[in-house]
This record gives sequence, C-alpha cells and structure tokens, in this order.
Amino acid sequence: MIDLSSDTATKPTPAMRSVMAEAEVGDEQRREDPTVNRLLQMVCELLHKEAALFLPSGTMCNGIAVKVHTQPGEAILVDRHAHILRSESGGAAFLSGVIVDQLPSTRGLFTAEDVIHSIQPESVYTAPHRLLCVEQTHNFGGGSVWPLEQLRDVCSSARSHGLAIHMDGARLFNAVVASGVAPHRYAKLCESVWIDFTKGLGAPLGAVLAGSASFIEKARRYKHLFGGALRQAGIVAAGCIYALKNHVERLKEDHEHARILGEGLDRIPGVLVERPIETNMVFFRLKDTSIDEAHFLSAIQTNGIRMGMSGKRIRAVTHLDIRREDVNQAIEVCRRALEET
Repeated sequence: MIDLSSDTATKPTPAMRSVMAEAEVGDEQRREDPTVNRLLQMVCELLHKEAALFLPSGTMCNGIAVKVHTQPGEAILVDRHAHILRSESGGAAFLSGVIVDQLPSTRGLFTAEDVIHSIQPESVYTAPHRLLCVEQTHNFGGGSVWPLEQLRDVCSSARSHGLAIHMDGARLFNAVVASGVAPHRYAKLCESVWIDFTKGLGAPLGAVLAGSASFIEKARRYKHLFGGALRQAGIVAAGCIYALKNHVERLKEDHEHARILGEGLDRIPGVLVERPIETNMVFFRLKDTSIDEAHFLSAIQTNGIRMGMSGKRIRAVTHLDIRREDVNQAIEVCRRALEET
C-alpha cells in the first residue's frame, strides 16, 4: 500500500530504530530520563524558549496549552479550519471549559484586522477572549505557510488586546524548510508552541511543548492530570532526536514530491487541484459532482493507493516513505480510476 492519507503513516527507519534500541533511559516523570532531557534542551535551543515538556501527542500539547492559558468560561480564537476545532473531539471545551470562537480565514490564514473585528468588548454578557491559536503549517488550509510579517502583525494585534498566542506547530519544520525562516523567529511571536515528531520527521511517537519556565511548570501538572506521565520515555525520545538531526532538511523532498503529484493530478480530466502547493499536502476535488468521493477513494485503495478526505476535498500527503515512483504510480491509479468511473 502506498499510503498518502497522512504523514503520520511514516515508519521509523532502521537507523532510527537502532538509536532507539540503544537509548539511555530513566524515569521521565521524575525528570530523570537523560535522553528526554537532551531532546528538551535541543528543542529549547531551536525555538529559543526557556523550557519544554515531552508529551505523547500533539493533541495533548494543544489541550494542555489551552488549559494553562485560560480559565473556564473564557473564550479562545481559532480559524474556522483549525485542528483544535475540527480534529480534537471538542477537547478545548471539554477539558478547559472554554468557548471556541471562529475567525474567517483563507487557506487557514487570517489578518490582524480579522482578529480585531472578532474580539468582542468585555462585558457581563460575553466570554472574554484570552487566547489566539495559530497553526503552522496549516493542515486543512492545504499545508499553507504563515508569512512571517503577516503572523507578526496578527500576534501583535491579539496581544495588544490582552490575548496570549499559542502556535500549533505540528508541521513547523515544513514551514521552516519551505520559507527559509528559522524556527525561533516564528516561535518568538508566541507564548507557547509545540512541534510534532510523528509526521514528516518520521518518529513513531512524541511531541514537545515549549514556552516560558513558568508556563511549563503549570503545564507539567496538566500533563499528569491528562494522563501524560511517562517513565522510560528515552526510547522514543531517541527517535525524536534522530529525526531532528537527520529528517528536517529532507522535508524538501516531500515538498517536491507533492508538487509533482499536484501537477500530475492536475493533468487528469475531471480533477481540480487546489493551489498553491506550498509544502507536503495536495488537496483536490472531483469536477464531476455525480462521482462519489468515497467510491473513488475505495477504487484507488483497491489498486494500492490510500488517500484521505475532508468534506468533498481529497487529501494526499507526501512523507519520507513516499518515493518518486510512488508518486507516479498514484497519478496513474487516479487517472485509471476516473476513466473507469
């Protein structure tokens, strides 16, 4: 199976497995795992943050960050396609008791004016806004990259109205490779930020949440409360360290494969590819509304290609397990499936 459904489909490489098997370990919950501690130090240096916390998943990073930044009955601002809103089972409301207000956006990106117009004056009738969440790259925006200046304006406007800024940086390094902007330049605009190691970086588990020392101390309590306490976690942290050392620059290969995939799909009659393709995601639609997207996905999966779907949009994501010949095969299978349909 050529799995283009998500970059979470990556498998650890033999070299990554080797360093994981040999990792020095300790009790992570007691802050005694040397490999976890080394990973946290590396992330702090990359993001120019005071402290960091190793967590099982990015969704837990978002859940903890919202919890630290807010109190029950307050509100957070996210764009209408944000992962926090669409893909986390209502976690912000359930775990933190906050209202999730939606911002209008284009490909997941919005402006400082959008933020200002969405913040309601505080009164006894409204939930006060306390947090703005941004996503880099933006998943349902098609892997879109926040331009640094636009993000700076957005964060400045939100902060001037008393909001903290949290960055869902699940694919932050895709943005770094695509834009050439160092990760700390994005991270400095936000009070909290996290990076995921299970997507394009190819590790089997793990994410790191970073921020100020006081923020992370508060986050540590919620890590335990939410069930994120770990023991000999150095085994998986070693895979994350390997990924940071070996799998960041190679993300440009994924971006190139996505570009080739998009161009190939665009040449198929009946396919409309969303532009631009900035990183490792290709979203497309079927022009013929009589064709059922689920049937199309089933047809290509029968022929060895797996993709995903978001509403009527079909998503294909390239990653380190996808080769150039896999991309070519995916294009051909999609072409044949539409011809047969």
